[in-house]
Amino acid sequence: MAIQTPPPPPSISPRQMALMRVVASMAWSDGNLATEEVDLMLDRFTGLFAQNPEHQAKLRQELRDYLMQNLPLEETVPQLNTLEEREMVLRLGYEVISSSARTEDEALINNEEADAYSRLVALLNLPPDVVARVEAEADVATRDRPVVEVITAQLQKFFEG
Repeated sequence: MAIQTPPPPPSISPRQMALMRVVASMAWSDGNLATEEVDLMLDRFTGLFAQNPEHQAKLRQELRDYLMQNLPLEETVPQLNTLEEREMVLRLGYEVISSSARTEDEALINNEEADAYSRLVALLNLPPDVVARVEAEADVATRDRPVVEVITAQLQKFFEG
Protein backbone atom coordinates (compact mmCIF):
# COMPACT_ATOMS: atom_id res chain seq x y z
CA MET A 1 0.00 0.00 0.00
CA ALA A 2 1.38 3.40 -0.99
CA ILE A 3 1.84 5.99 1.71
CA GLN A 4 -0.21 9.10 1.08
CA THR A 5 1.47 12.39 1.72
CA PRO A 6 -0.74 15.00 3.33
CA PRO A 7 -1.71 18.03 1.28
CA PRO A 8 0.23 21.24 1.93
CA PRO A 9 -1.22 23.32 4.75
CA PRO A 10 -3.89 25.79 3.69
CA SER A 11 -3.15 29.50 3.80
CA ILE A 12 -5.06 30.13 7.04
CA SER A 13 -3.90 30.63 10.60
CA PRO A 14 -3.37 27.68 12.93
CA ARG A 15 -6.29 28.98 15.03
CA GLN A 16 -8.60 29.01 12.00
CA MET A 17 -7.38 25.55 11.02
CA ALA A 18 -8.00 24.11 14.49
CA LEU A 19 -11.59 25.40 14.59
CA MET A 20 -12.31 24.24 11.05
CA ARG A 21 -10.97 20.75 11.77
CA VAL A 22 -13.08 20.27 14.88
CA VAL A 23 -16.22 21.43 13.04
CA ALA A 24 -15.36 19.03 10.19
CA SER A 25 -14.86 16.20 12.71
CA MET A 26 -18.34 16.83 14.06
CA ALA A 27 -19.77 16.86 10.53
CA TRP A 28 -18.07 13.48 9.94
CA SER A 29 -19.49 12.07 13.20
CA ASP A 30 -22.25 10.11 11.48
CA GLY A 31 -19.65 8.47 9.22
CA ASN A 32 -20.71 10.44 6.18
CA LEU A 33 -19.76 13.84 4.87
CA ALA A 34 -22.29 14.77 2.22
CA THR A 35 -21.30 16.88 -0.76
CA GLU A 36 -23.81 19.51 0.40
CA GLU A 37 -22.13 19.68 3.82
CA VAL A 38 -18.70 20.07 2.22
CA ASP A 39 -19.90 22.79 -0.16
CA LEU A 40 -21.62 24.62 2.66
CA MET A 41 -18.58 24.53 4.94
CA LEU A 42 -16.31 25.58 2.06
CA ASP A 43 -18.55 28.52 1.19
CA ARG A 44 -18.66 29.69 4.78
CA PHE A 45 -15.01 29.17 5.69
CA THR A 46 -13.62 30.68 2.48
CA GLY A 47 -15.91 33.67 2.90
CA LEU A 48 -14.60 34.17 6.43
CA PHE A 49 -10.94 33.44 5.80
CA ALA A 50 -10.37 35.17 2.43
CA GLN A 51 -11.46 38.57 1.22
CA ASN A 52 -11.04 38.51 -2.56
CA PRO A 53 -12.49 36.01 -5.08
CA GLU A 54 -9.06 34.80 -6.27
CA HIS A 55 -7.91 33.93 -2.77
CA GLN A 56 -11.31 32.38 -1.99
CA ALA A 57 -11.05 30.06 -5.02
CA LYS A 58 -7.52 28.98 -4.07
CA LEU A 59 -8.47 28.54 -0.42
CA ARG A 60 -11.58 26.55 -1.37
CA GLN A 61 -9.41 23.86 -2.97
CA GLU A 62 -6.93 23.88 -0.10
CA LEU A 63 -9.67 23.48 2.49
CA ARG A 64 -11.50 20.78 0.50
CA ASP A 65 -8.46 18.54 0.85
CA TYR A 66 -8.55 18.99 4.62
CA LEU A 67 -12.31 18.62 5.02
CA MET A 68 -12.16 15.26 3.24
CA GLN A 69 -9.89 13.91 5.99
CA ASN A 70 -11.95 12.27 8.69
CA LEU A 71 -9.82 13.05 11.72
CA PRO A 72 -10.84 11.92 15.19
CA LEU A 73 -11.86 14.55 17.71
CA GLU A 74 -9.14 13.20 19.98
CA GLU A 75 -6.61 14.50 17.45
CA THR A 76 -8.22 17.85 16.71
CA VAL A 77 -9.49 19.10 20.08
CA PRO A 78 -6.04 19.27 21.77
CA GLN A 79 -5.10 21.92 19.17
CA LEU A 80 -7.48 24.37 20.85
CA ASN A 81 -5.57 26.67 23.14
CA THR A 82 -8.03 28.98 24.86
CA LEU A 83 -11.28 28.76 26.80
CA GLU A 84 -12.84 31.00 24.13
CA GLU A 85 -11.87 28.51 21.39
CA ARG A 86 -13.19 25.56 23.40
CA GLU A 87 -16.53 27.30 24.01
CA MET A 88 -16.81 28.28 20.33
CA VAL A 89 -16.12 24.71 19.23
CA LEU A 90 -18.69 23.36 21.68
CA ARG A 91 -21.28 25.75 20.30
CA LEU A 92 -20.42 24.99 16.67
CA GLY A 93 -20.40 21.25 17.32
CA TYR A 94 -23.79 21.45 19.01
CA GLU A 95 -25.21 23.52 16.15
CA VAL A 96 -23.75 21.20 13.48
CA ILE A 97 -25.31 18.06 14.94
CA SER A 98 -28.59 19.84 15.71
CA SER A 99 -28.98 21.29 12.24
CA SER A 100 -30.67 18.42 10.38
CA ALA A 101 -31.48 14.75 10.13
CA ARG A 102 -30.29 12.58 7.25
CA THR A 103 -33.81 11.28 6.61
CA GLU A 104 -37.32 12.30 7.64
CA ASP A 105 -37.61 9.18 9.82
CA GLU A 106 -34.39 9.83 11.71
CA ALA A 107 -34.08 11.81 14.93
CA LEU A 108 -32.62 15.30 14.61
CA ILE A 109 -29.50 14.11 16.44
CA ASN A 110 -28.69 10.50 15.60
CA ASN A 111 -26.79 8.09 17.86
CA GLU A 112 -23.44 8.62 16.12
CA GLU A 113 -23.76 12.40 16.42
CA ALA A 114 -24.82 12.15 20.08
CA ASP A 115 -21.80 9.93 20.82
CA ALA A 116 -19.45 12.33 19.02
CA TYR A 117 -20.92 15.29 20.90
CA SER A 118 -20.48 13.49 24.22
CA ARG A 119 -16.84 12.81 23.33
CA LEU A 120 -16.41 16.47 22.34
CA VAL A 121 -17.84 17.66 25.67
CA ALA A 122 -15.52 15.30 27.57
CA LEU A 123 -12.46 16.33 25.55
CA LEU A 124 -13.17 20.04 25.99
CA ASN A 125 -13.36 19.51 29.76
CA LEU A 126 -15.71 22.43 30.32
CA PRO A 127 -17.77 22.75 33.51
CA PRO A 128 -21.37 21.45 33.19
CA ASP A 129 -22.81 24.94 33.74
CA VAL A 130 -20.74 26.28 30.81
CA VAL A 131 -21.95 23.43 28.58
CA ALA A 132 -25.56 24.11 29.55
CA ARG A 133 -25.15 27.86 28.92
CA VAL A 134 -23.54 27.34 25.51
CA GLU A 135 -26.25 24.87 24.44
CA ALA A 136 -29.03 27.22 25.60
CA GLU A 137 -27.46 30.15 23.73
CA ALA A 138 -27.18 28.02 20.59
CA ASP A 139 -30.82 26.94 20.86
CA VAL A 140 -31.97 30.56 21.18
CA ALA A 141 -29.71 31.78 18.35
CA THR A 142 -30.93 29.15 15.88
CA ARG A 143 -34.61 29.28 16.78
CA ASP A 144 -35.51 31.94 14.19
CA ARG A 145 -32.47 31.89 11.88
CA PRO A 146 -30.94 29.17 9.74
CA VAL A 147 -28.06 27.50 11.57
CA VAL A 148 -25.68 28.32 8.71
CA GLU A 149 -26.27 32.05 9.15
CA VAL A 150 -25.79 31.79 12.89
CA ILE A 151 -22.56 29.79 12.58
CA THR A 152 -21.14 32.18 9.99
CA ALA A 153 -21.94 35.24 12.10
CA GLN A 154 -20.40 33.64 15.21
CA LEU A 155 -17.20 32.65 13.42
CA GLN A 156 -16.85 36.09 11.85
CA LYS A 157 -17.28 37.76 15.23
CA PHE A 158 -14.88 35.27 16.84
CA PHE A 159 -12.08 35.89 14.34
CA GLU A 160 -12.56 39.65 14.37
CA GLY A 161 -12.79 39.82 18.15
